Amino acid sequence: MFEKNYKISYLLDFYGNILTDKQRDAIDLYYNEDLSLAEISEHFGITRQGVRDNIKRGEDTLLDMEDKLGFAGKFEEHRKAFEEISECAQTIRYSKSNLNFVKIIEENMSVIVDRIASVTSKEEG
Repeated sequence: MFEKNYKISYLLDFYGNILTDKQRDAIDLYYNEDLSLAEISEHFGITRQGVRDNIKRGEDTLLDMEDKLGFAGKFEEHRKAFEEISECAQTIRYSKSNLNFVKIIEENMSVIVDRIASVTSKEEG
């Protein structure tokens, strides 16, 4: 359940502007503010079922947009690649006095080149 909650909240950041105001606000209050359906229904002045319907339609729209466009997945893939590249750069930076410095550079540069290639080849395809 946590994974789906996080995914919907994450997708809301990417595609929230395409939802209706009520859908976006209901999803934000439900997933990000952890309000109950009853609390949200009181806030909007509608029934709990109306809130649930807004959330469900919004979720479906967010998931459909990600299936079609994949922006959130690509962003997360790039974030992970940059994180790994940054770790390699830090390893190189702090291993200058290591006797295996050249080997460390070669290994980390290989990882960097592979990560860049994997991200760019997926974008071209």
